[in-house]
Amino acid sequence: MERRTLGQAALGALAAAVMMLALSGYTVDDALITARVATRLAHGEGYRFNTGGPRVDAVTPLGYANLLALVAGATPLETLARARLLGALAWLLAAAGLGVGLARVGRGSAEPGALRFAPLLALALSAPLGAWAVSGMETGWVTALATAALLPGSGGWLAAGLAAAWRPELLPWALTLAVGSALVARAPPARVLAAASLALAPALAVAGVRAALFGSPAPLAALAKPADLEHGLRYALGALALTGPPWLVLAPRGLARLAPRLRVVVAAAGAHFAALALAGGDWMALYRLAVPVLPGLLLVGAALARVTPWWATALRLAATLAVEGLVLIGLGPSAARVTERRAALIASARPVLAGARRVAAVDVGWVGAATPTDVVDLAGVTDREVARLPGGHTSKRLPERFLEARGVDALVLLIAPGEPLREPWWTSRFAPYAVDARVAALAADAGFRAVATLPLPGTRQRYLIARRASP
Repeated sequence: MERRTLGQAALGALAAAVMMLALSGYTVDDALITARVATRLAHGEGYRFNTGGPRVDAVTPLGYANLLALVAGATPLETLARARLLGALAWLLAAAGLGVGLARVGRGSAEPGALRFAPLLALALSAPLGAWAVSGMETGWVTALATAALLPGSGGWLAAGLAAAWRPELLPWALTLAVGSALVARAPPARVLAAASLALAPALAVAGVRAALFGSPAPLAALAKPADLEHGLRYALGALALTGPPWLVLAPRGLARLAPRLRVVVAAAGAHFAALALAGGDWMALYRLAVPVLPGLLLVGAALARVTPWWATALRLAATLAVEGLVLIGLGPSAARVTERRAALIASARPVLAGARRVAAVDVGWVGAATPTDVVDLAGVTDREVARLPGGHTSKRLPERFLEARGVDALVLLIAPGEPLREPWWTSRFAPYAVDARVAALAADAGFRAVATLPLPGTRQRYLIARRASP
């Protein structure tokens, strides 16, 4: 590899590393769900959240938990730490390739070549890209695949299909990118069909395997979290406005001057944001579902820097850095401490949950890391029976005697911000999870007593731990 190419790769990796280091403490509870499933797999217990429980895909993209099982530790926390490292390495490698791509895009244009590196500043300040790469979720891997999908030809088409296999909402993006790039290259019909096949086949294969293993071609999360168009629209518009890179391509005249294949990248990103709206978005911070398409917008931004006036590039870059800075100032400090705070919460919960046979909670990620016992998921993302119940993700309408039927002897419920624990405890106000209030009502006459409250670090909220008296 030439020295110049190595330098370009190093620039891309270094730019990506800035936010990865700044937000190295970021994670989410769903990452702990995947880590627990992967730990079960590594210990020979199968693809399940609870030992001896039913096989369940939970929030794990099919195959990701198997990948983590190869490096799993003895506990979900150890597995999560290794997942975070692997995701970071995957994105660093992809960012190195992106650095090379930024250097080579639009060669032969009139504007000074140095401007094509302007998007590296946006990459260096991108909290979504940095945080999700180190979160332990599959996002770092999917973003790496989506970056590889920017390469021309069959390899890029297959990478797009693999990304969509792990994140189904990427299917419109993958199809638009693969088929669109084949069409603008004036490929023969057979080649266009091959592009469509490579973009679709991995997702179809995953759906088939999922149906065979778990009884449904769709992820369990899709059943547990029904789509909400209103929330999806807010999510997609928020991602467009606040992730940063979309501002780099806000140049209609400049886009008309780009190579057709780069315009396809923008069209594919547009298809993805539309898909996010229809899919109902996501509850997690920093726009996780929008992250995979951001590298493509950075690449187009570099090309636009070579075909538009320098002042126009400066304005687009200023807008990008401004919104990225606002997000970083608003969410960065708390995002950087999530892992530390979750570890403290888990440590404080362990002695309180010791000896429980079955624990019910909404936030099963950290609860599942605090106890090896069975966890009943009140949101349904790891429990197909609960997922089928009417209600939203955190408002499942649990039937009477649900706690007795499931053998629950411990509850973890989230008290509303700033609210005191009332007497009796089940009259306390529980929020924002409506299902917690329902569970408290069901537990009123079931012999549960409050044994502890645990502060949720970084917030004004506390978890209530209630235990059923031993018979």
